[in-house]
Order: sequence, then structure tokens, then C-alpha cells
Amino acid sequence: MTAYLRQARVALILLALLTVILGGIYPVAVFALGQGIAPAQANGSVVKADGAPAASSLIAQQVPEKDSRFFFPRPSAVKWDPASSGASNLGPSDPALASGVAKTRAAVAAREGVPESAVPEDAVSASASGLDPDISPAYAALQAPRVAKAARLSLADVQQLIREATTTGVESALGQESVNTTTLNLAIGARLGGSSGTGR
Repeated sequence: MTAYLRQARVALILLALLTVILGGIYPVAVFALGQGIAPAQANGSVVKADGAPAASSLIAQQVPEKDSRFFFPRPSAVKWDPASSGASNLGPSDPALASGVAKTRAAVAAREGVPESAVPEDAVSASASGLDPDISPAYAALQAPRVAKAARLSLADVQQLIREATTTGVESALGQESVNTTTLNLAIGARLGGSSGTGR
């Protein structure tokens, strides 16, 4: 019985010690480290408009189909619902996928006034999360003339905003460059007087 009590005491001490370390000290240390090294990312990569939180740069924002003043992100397989983030799970040989891609390609070509052959792949395919805000520079360039005309901005101004929303440095070195439509549309909205034009 004495040995049993001794083992129980050791177990309780260890439980209390690990609770303090793993339940208190470790989370606080990780939180402090995140705030010190990368506060923006640690707090959800929130971007602001007029000083107030407007969106997360990690999540695409839905643009109404009839609003030509903003850049469209990639298609969403989850209908812009962050609670059900995911892909369509359709295989490359699935007729439904081919049909959907063909329909989207035709719609994008008509919207941008270009031949279907000029439509980039990311304009017709959803990302793995269904909420990726990044598009290729080619897709951003394709949309630029429409946005400039609808927003009554010069094409040069819109192209400059695209450059400012394009990943650079380490991010682009690890993969191909991409344009964040969430931050880009917020910048367009600021030029239009504060209207972001996005929403789910």
C-alpha cells in the first residue's frame, strides 16, 4: 500500500507539473513568440479598411457576378462558406468536372471579352480549400481592363494596384507569383470611396 501511495503521489505531482508547463507556460510562450515574430499572421492576417477590420487576406471574398468593378477570385467549390472549406473531389476524368470547367471558361471569356483560349486555368478551377484568395498574374492582367473601365480608373492605376497585391520576396521564391484578390479589391474599394464590393 505504501508503494501504491508513493506512485500515486508521483503521478499527481507529474500531472500538476505537466499541466502547468503544457497548459500554461507553453501556450503563453507560443502566443508571445507569435506576437513578437509575426503579429499579423498570428492574429489571422486581418486587413483593415478605414481603420476597421474588413477581411482576412487568407480568405477569398465573393464578388457579385454583376459587379464589374472588382477582381474575381478563383471559383469556389464550397459556395464561399468558410465553415465547409474544401475541394469538389471531382476526378480529372469526371464528366461533371469537364462540363463545369467548360461552362466557367465560356463565362469568363464572355465577361472579359477575350477568346476562351486566353482564359488561364486558375480562372476555371477551384483551389483545394475553395477559398484561396490568390490568382495568377495572368488572370489579374486579364481582368484589369474590365475593372479599370467599370471603376473609372486608369489602366495604369489598376496595374499598379495589381503589382502592390502581388507576392514578392520569399513568398514568390517558394512558388510562382500570385495576386491576392482580397487585398486588391479592398484597394480598389478605397479608390471608389470605401465600398469593397465584396461579401458572402
